[in-house]
Formats: sequence, structure tokens, C-alpha cells
Amino acid sequence: MLDPRTLATRRDDIERSCRDRGMRADVGAAVAAQEASARAQTALNEANQRRNEHQKVGKGKLAPDARAAHVEAGRRLKEEVAELEERARGAREVLDEALRQLPNFLHPEVPIGGEADYRVLKEVGKPPAFDFAPLDHLALGEKLDLLDFESAARVAGQKFYYLKNEAVLLELALQRFALDVVRERGFGLYTTPDLARPEILDGTGYNPRGEETQIYSIEGADLCLIGTAEITLGGLRADSILDEDELPLRVAGLSHCYRTEAGSHGRESRGLYRVHQFSKVEMFAFTTPEQSDAMHEELLEIEEQIFQALELPYRVIDVASGDLGAPAYRKFDIEAWMPGRGEAGDYGEVTSASNTTDFQARRLRIRYRRADSKKNELVHTLNGTAVAVPRAILALLENHQQADGRVRVPAALQSYLGRDVLGAR
Repeated sequence: MLDPRTLATRRDDIERSCRDRGMRADVGAAVAAQEASARAQTALNEANQRRNEHQKVGKGKLAPDARAAHVEAGRRLKEEVAELEERARGAREVLDEALRQLPNFLHPEVPIGGEADYRVLKEVGKPPAFDFAPLDHLALGEKLDLLDFESAARVAGQKFYYLKNEAVLLELALQRFALDVVRERGFGLYTTPDLARPEILDGTGYNPRGEETQIYSIEGADLCLIGTAEITLGGLRADSILDEDELPLRVAGLSHCYRTEAGSHGRESRGLYRVHQFSKVEMFAFTTPEQSDAMHEELLEIEEQIFQALELPYRVIDVASGDLGAPAYRKFDIEAWMPGRGEAGDYGEVTSASNTTDFQARRLRIRYRRADSKKNELVHTLNGTAVAVPRAILALLENHQQADGRVRVPAALQSYLGRDVLGAR
């Protein structure tokens, strides 16, 4: 959520952010709602001041006739305050709803445009040159008895899957490897709930309602299945005040993730690339405003460390404005090379690292106390994927397949997995 005080002072920036993201939002209505809320609050404050001054006059010091008039005036003031409280509450609800429609500001270096207008920041490694006809991960998974989509579809529907045999161990190896990497980088480790209250999803910028939501809601309960541990890690410090010397605070969460993936079809979305349920290790950080840009680079550096260790070719992109979610000020994606993607292979997203500045913290009410001034200010929050297991498995199978049909296990995973190849020895 944006600071309501910025609606008038930075209106041009807000309108530019909406336009560059391709979002329709009535900034003028939000400005009007903020002004109406401010007027209602001012009227309430003035009425409370009059009531307080009235109450300072002791009834015992007044003559009987004056005392009756004093009591009647007090009753009217009480009713006025109650009416103005209700008016201010209603005006604030209108303002909050208007603010929910507005995205965060944009970093000045974010490339402007749609999904295809990203900026490539670097490319690491070269796509493999096979001297045999390579298979995609679905064919490899069937051949090596690692994946079962058909049975999962009977049990739960399309876009669910079973991991089998060595793929189960590979999932655990990827989780443990990622957790060890982030722990060495100072992240506290958590397993998080798979469910969260709608207000926590709202606070992190995920809309749990409406036709376009990607969130599963639990019927008969005030709970939703999380799409990422960003939600539960952000909610970890909701309604709290941190000390400045605690920051930056780094946490990482292992969770299941659930996404409806409505409208996601086509060859590039098949198999493990886009599914309804998966496990993921997510990084999250709480920082001061001065620390957040450096933390954003740190999250990207850790993601690169992991994918270099997995020996996967990848590129880093600066995501274009039209492909950013509302909370993101700036986002870096790592896209790994996937030989089975498209006709001749292509890059596919495997991690994201986002700086959301104070956008999430304002709604979640997460603040920190400045050491010098003792003033409470909003933290900045950032998130990054350490490893999203299905896409990592997809990239590992396709890039490390061998001519004999087996799949080589990168050295970084061999001690976790207990073997150097997937497939019969």
C-alpha cells in the first residue's frame, strides 16, 4: 500500500507507474478519497477537542440550571463524536479500497514495456550441445520412472503430479542444499504454515478474492492456501516494531505453494513448469530503506550461487514494468536454459528477487525504531527464490541428460542425493 500522503505530492509518479505497468487505476478517485478522509478526520479531531474542553468543566461548580444545560451539551457532543467517528471510518474504508488498486512506485532503471521488454543483465554458461537427440523432462521422467502426471490427474486433476523414486530424493536434496546455502549467508530457517489469513495475503499484495486471483480459498474457514512463503514470512513480523540494530533481518522458509494458475496453457507451461502445487525455499528480508538496494543485489547473488552450483546455464533479466506485480519496485529473474522448451530450447524463469520497499510493510504495520532519533519508521521488505523445486528438477533433467539415457547429478547435490547419476547404473 502506498503512503496516502504521497497521493497528491507524487500523483504524476503514481500515474506513470500505473501506465507503465499497463494497470487501470483511478488515481484521481484515490486523491479525492484521501482528501475526504483527511477532512473527516479533521472534523473528528475538532469535535473530540471540543468534547474534552467541555468535560474539563466540573458539573459540581455549576448552578442547577447551568448544570442541566451542561449535561445536555455533553450528550450532543457525544453523539456528534460518534457520528463523526462513523463518517471517518467509512471515509477511511473508501480510501483503503482506492489504495488497494494502486501499485508501488517503479525503480528508475526498470525497463518500460510488456513481458518481452525485459533487459538482459548477464548470461552465465552455455546451453549444452548434445551429440544425440535430447528428450524433454516429460519423456525423461517417464523413461527413468521419475514422474507420474496421469495418476495425479485421476486423483487431483490436471497440473498435479507425483514425483517417484529418485525424483523424491532429488527434491529433498534440492531443498537441503538451498537451506544450507542460505543458512551460511545468515538466514534464519523456518518451515511455514501452508495457510494464511486473507489479511496477511492482502498485506503482502496478493489478492485472495476475485476472478483473476491465483489463490485457493478454504471454504468455511477464514484461510487461504499460500502461493509462496513470501506471504507467511512477511506475516511473521506483522504488527511489530524492530530495533534498527536487528536489521537487515534475513529469514528463509520451506513451504508448499499452491496456485490456481488460471489460464496457463500451452507447450511452454506443460509438465513441471507450471503446476498447482510445489515446494519451494524462499528468502525474505526486512531492512532499513538505506539497506534495501544492497539486499536486493544480495538475494540475486545467492540465487546465482545456487544455480551455478547446479551447473545450469542461465541469464539474469531486469523485469519490464508491464510484467511486475503491484508490490514490486524492481524485480530480477533468473531464467535457466531448458532444452525441451519450444522447438529448439529456450530460457524459462526459475527464480525471482523483488524489492517491494515499504509497500508491504505499511499494510502489515512492520516498523523499526531508529537508534538515533527513536522514531518509528516502516521497514523495507524483499523476497527471493532460493529454489522452486519442480522447475529446478525440469532444468536438471534436461540439461544434464546423457547419451545413455541417464541424467548426471551435479557435484553440489551428490552428497545429499547419495549418487552421481539418475537411472540404472
